[in-house]
Amino acid sequence: MALTSGAWFAFLAAVFLLYWPASRVRALSLALVLFANYFFYARWDLRYLALIPAASTIDFLIALALERSTRSGVRRLLVGASLAMNLGLIAAMKTVAPGGLVFPLSLSFYAFQALTYTLDVYRGDAKPTASLLAHLAAVSFFPTTLSGPITRVSVLLPQLDRRGHSLAPEEGGRALFLIGLGLVKKLAIADYLGANLVDRVFDFPNLYTAAEVLMGVFAYAFQLYYDFSGYTDVAIGSALLLGVKLPPNFQRPYAATSLPEFWRRWHISFSNWLRDYLYFSLPGLRSKSKIVPALNLVITMALGGLWHGLSWNFLTWGLLHGFGLAVTRRWQSTRPKATAPAPAWIRFLCALATFLYVSLAWVFFRAADMNAAWAILTRIASLTVSFANISGPLALVLGLGVAAHHLPRAWYERGLRFYQARPFYVQGAALAGLVLALEYVASTGAAPFIYTRF
Repeated sequence: MALTSGAWFAFLAAVFLLYWPASRVRALSLALVLFANYFFYARWDLRYLALIPAASTIDFLIALALERSTRSGVRRLLVGASLAMNLGLIAAMKTVAPGGLVFPLSLSFYAFQALTYTLDVYRGDAKPTASLLAHLAAVSFFPTTLSGPITRVSVLLPQLDRRGHSLAPEEGGRALFLIGLGLVKKLAIADYLGANLVDRVFDFPNLYTAAEVLMGVFAYAFQLYYDFSGYTDVAIGSALLLGVKLPPNFQRPYAATSLPEFWRRWHISFSNWLRDYLYFSLPGLRSKSKIVPALNLVITMALGGLWHGLSWNFLTWGLLHGFGLAVTRRWQSTRPKATAPAPAWIRFLCALATFLYVSLAWVFFRAADMNAAWAILTRIASLTVSFANISGPLALVLGLGVAAHHLPRAWYERGLRFYQARPFYVQGAALAGLVLALEYVASTGAAPFIYTRF
């Protein structure tokens, strides 16, 4: 059930209409959310109805045992069991199941979200809930299932485990606005760039000039951004319709003026997860050596790359970011602390250099294998120039995508406030009209969200 499909919106509308009357009774509202979660998983594969409840219940019991245990060895054994189980789920879902059937969802985002609970309890950063129902509802919350945002279970629990709350009109307007914005990003920009340039360039680079291939690489950078941030907008808007606030996941990442800033803006929930639960857990954090923190950055990003897939191209992507982060952090540590913002032209050049480096790394992320990545880079190195295969509409969509990404935040907020000020029936009619228009434009149907395969 893709988040751009009619089935998703029918499902979301049904959950919304049932949830708010049920919200007066805590157990009833939690049961409804849990049913919605498991129904969503069952739509992908019924086997998840055996895996998810079992894994969630084990984590619930582990957290309770962690809270009661004072022996460090026992606590390490318990949290190790949770790590082994959830990381095992990720590994198992990425392989072929018995009988040759492949699980349609990798469960990566479920596992990362589940681990925030047991790891936070182990570290003393959160208290375990005494309610199994609340834990089951929070850890498998359906809007975050496919690609996040990865949300700490300790943040979800108090939002779901309550009664008598209501949806403020401005929050409802914001939810619909985000859903509409996400659909535009996904269907009008990401899918168009993918179908009309990116897929063709990466499949057959030798049929295009160096300039066209380079344009295809830049188009992929924006395709991935609009695809993933579009999913995030729909997910955050869907959760907000139930009164649940999920964390932001993107903040104009290609406006970043350095690689560390890029990772503070790109896939924020995953970046924070890697920092909080992997990087800070590596040995040598308090070491006076300058090499150990740099090495830990490389290890963290290499593992982040391998999570996307056990292949050389994903490892290369992770290593490029790891070494880039380490070098940038080292260079920044030698610079005197700035007392005033850098001139605009310096910030522009830094942003351009960061975007070019990130785009270079995206080649290895998108390519089918290392040979395909080198074919792209080799073709770019040929320095041939022609734009015969770049149509006017394609250039227009890419240009609009670049411009929209760099719009000032104040413009976005102004549009949001204008939409929120309209009556609810006008908001709903506008969203319905947008959906119909996008369905007409994307008559071939929406491509799957890119990150659902991870």
